[in-house]
Amino acid sequence: MNRYEMGVMKRQTLAHRVVTAFTLMTLMIGGVLSLGIVFAVHYSEKAILTSSFKQAIARISEDLRQGKEPHLDEDTRFFVFGSSDQDIPPAFRNARIGFSEVKDEGRDYWVYVHRDEESGVRYLVLRDQEDFEKHEQILWMILCTGLLATILGAFVLGRLLARQVISPVSRLSEQVRGLPVSVPGAPLAKDYANDEVGHLAHAFDEVFARLRFAIEKERLFTSDVSHELRTPLMIISTSCELLLSSADLTMQGREQIKRIACAAREMQELSETFLALARAELGKEVCQDDSEGVSLNALAKEESAQWAELAAAKGLTFELREEKEDKGRYHAVLLRVLMGNLLRNAIYYTERGWIRLTLEESGFQVEDSGMGIPDTEKDGVFQSFTRGTRARGEGQGLGLSLVRRIAGQQTWQVSLENLPEGGSRFRVRLGKESTRGME
Repeated sequence: MNRYEMGVMKRQTLAHRVVTAFTLMTLMIGGVLSLGIVFAVHYSEKAILTSSFKQAIARISEDLRQGKEPHLDEDTRFFVFGSSDQDIPPAFRNARIGFSEVKDEGRDYWVYVHRDEESGVRYLVLRDQEDFEKHEQILWMILCTGLLATILGAFVLGRLLARQVISPVSRLSEQVRGLPVSVPGAPLAKDYANDEVGHLAHAFDEVFARLRFAIEKERLFTSDVSHELRTPLMIISTSCELLLSSADLTMQGREQIKRIACAAREMQELSETFLALARAELGKEVCQDDSEGVSLNALAKEESAQWAELAAAKGLTFELREEKEDKGRYHAVLLRVLMGNLLRNAIYYTERGWIRLTLEESGFQVEDSGMGIPDTEKDGVFQSFTRGTRARGEGQGLGLSLVRRIAGQQTWQVSLENLPEGGSRFRVRLGKESTRGME
């Protein structure tokens, strides 16, 4: 698994983010409302109790002035500072003027101290909080339960809403994934409303239109060039045949004409290769002129005879090994161009030593004793217009790119590795599906 796939797995889906945002928003709003309710309850509690204590003290003071026994609630106690300090519990003797809360013997009390302005007498009223704490616990349970239920409801509602919100995006994603690039199709934007998803679909339509235009321009250029080269190449080939039939040629001149004829044949095959790849990208079958195809061993012998001369001219040893006989039949033009590019590449980058073409069952290897390819450049050598740091001359970096395109079109496999003693090895696996397009 590459880094990109791992990064995608770590990312949350859009639906997940919508549900998370909806739930967190509900949690924040519900939490703020719950805290507001608690604050309001405590504020109201203090205000109500202060008013209640003031009324109680006024009533008690009036009863005392009239010589009556003060009327108190069951949970309320009354004290007067100065006359009965010994009766006041120690925890309440230092209570400040006004409303406060005091703990005594593990129990919480509300305490209110009032000072009479005329007589200067201080009155103390206290009330047990036990009943209120029970009600407060019930309130907290109700708030917590309500908050949890609200969050759960928000999560469920968020999932339902996320499906409806993400549904157009998912549908657009499936349409884009299955949309053919090379064949014009119906516009995507017509299936969506004039909203953000519709704007995204319209942007996809524009991008696909520009992409199809660029691909069509490339295909037309390839087809036109390949078509226009046929006539001059045919003239060159015919002229070479006529010259070779002449008896007035010297041996050196005959060899030069053979090289011209060979180069013309290579150009013709390369032109046919480009046309075949262009047809394949258009969704058409790559047809073989010879319905039976070509065998790997026969084609390798033809290519070896040609490239061995170039290797010898450079002072290299060329070797053809036939370890196993392959009985498959393959597209002659595509296989010849693929093998020729690998051999050309090996000869070009080898200064001294040897070139080896090894035939295997359903494949072959091209090895050389050259400089090899650094590990950091292996992934890029098959890219178009990519040349290694050790490249020389005026090559455009298209040979190995063409090899990869042919292999991909024919479902062949091409791999690269460096030899322990130096040099490179290109391995080509032809496989069972290699006869596709020849019927």
